[in-house]
Amino acid sequence: MDEDITAEQVSARWFIDLNWYQQSNRSFLAMAQSCLCPKCWGKLKEDTSATDLVATVKDCCSKAPGFITRELPVLESIFRLFLANGNQPLDEEELGKQLSEWRGNAYHISPQALSRLLKSDRYYGLSQAEA
Repeated sequence: MDEDITAEQVSARWFIDLNWYQQSNRSFLAMAQSCLCPKCWGKLKEDTSATDLVATVKDCCSKAPGFITRELPVLESIFRLFLANGNQPLDEEELGKQLSEWRGNAYHISPQALSRLLKSDRYYGLSQAEA
């Protein structure tokens, strides 16, 4: 029975929960702005929406060299990965695969370890997508 629970937990899909920021009295815009490239930072408007900011990072900033590196903390890399993907939900296996591609093929983190990291997040607003 424990195996079924583990398999179910590992297949959970995750994303950046924008509502979490509001409920936690935090600013998604402040978090995401730190991921902007210099070109986009200069064009940032005061009334930029979260949706526009995610699209900007996906379409431009995520293509800049060094957007995700192995020097970044893992959760920061995951946050940036979701921004680069337009905040599309991913399961731990796909997340691990994409992290390896971004951080270098020698880098590997198991889906189980990713699950533990994601569940312990209290900073980036990472949440499980509804089934």
